Amino acid sequence: MKISTLFGRGTPVVSFEFFPPKTEEGVEQLYRTVEELRRCRPSFVSVTFGAGGSTRDRTLDLVSRIQRELGVVTMAHLTCVGSTRDEIGAILRRLADSGVENVLALRGDPPKGETSFVAVPGGFRFASELVGYIRDQGFDFCVGAACYPEGHVETRDLDADLRHLVTKVSAGVDFLVSQLFFDNEDFRAFVRRARAAGIDFPIVPGLMPVTNVGQTERFTQLCGSRIPQELHRRLRIVANDPAAVVATGVQWSVDQGRALLRDGAPGLHFYTLNRSSATLAVHAALGL
Repeated sequence: MKISTLFGRGTPVVSFEFFPPKTEEGVEQLYRTVEELRRCRPSFVSVTFGAGGSTRDRTLDLVSRIQRELGVVTMAHLTCVGSTRDEIGAILRRLADSGVENVLALRGDPPKGETSFVAVPGGFRFASELVGYIRDQGFDFCVGAACYPEGHVETRDLDADLRHLVTKVSAGVDFLVSQLFFDNEDFRAFVRRARAAGIDFPIVPGLMPVTNVGQTERFTQLCGSRIPQELHRRLRIVANDPAAVVATGVQWSVDQGRALLRDGAPGLHFYTLNRSSATLAVHAALGL
């Protein structure tokens, strides 16, 4: 099933994102996590993508396995990192042959140890080029793409970031999933800018319940998201109580999700960090 067909049915499109572990033991643990979250009846789940080696292969295997064995609509992340056009084409054919119909097209982060993204010879420089390739080659995928309410970490100029997004969308995108954020006004302002620029299809907000303060601070620094002062204040109060940190993070996400849906968001995309308990708690509290 294509994700684009799930929107406009009168119910929020709820999705969970996972990343592929580096070991087979981790893969089995993740599979159990996905099984636990299946009780939430997600509209779809997505699995992130590593460039080259076993991480990339585990993404492809996991996406196929989840869809085949658990009957959950899946979306495979696909990046430009470390791959030529021919290699990307082979990956797309492998996904299509396994019955996967949905791809999230991303440029991807620079490889570890490098400060800037450089395309490999014969590769893609931008996500817009990847999207265009998928369309030009005639692959019948529903193509999602990322957007950044606070601007891409490499492009803090919001106007420039929006121009890049319009180029990507024009290449053939079906819907957008946002980078995680903790202040709904950042998302509202972004949606207003996107609509004014002519982007009229679903823009799904991305949420991540805080479960560990240090981890969240590192994660937001990497992706360019901001932790609002009020959330910082609440987390500092309970910093020495891990259970209270989780409860605080869950409540913040519940409040975010409730307000976003009330504003008319087409759904919610949860960055799970491969853990089920916090996401389950938010999902239950929202009554999704």
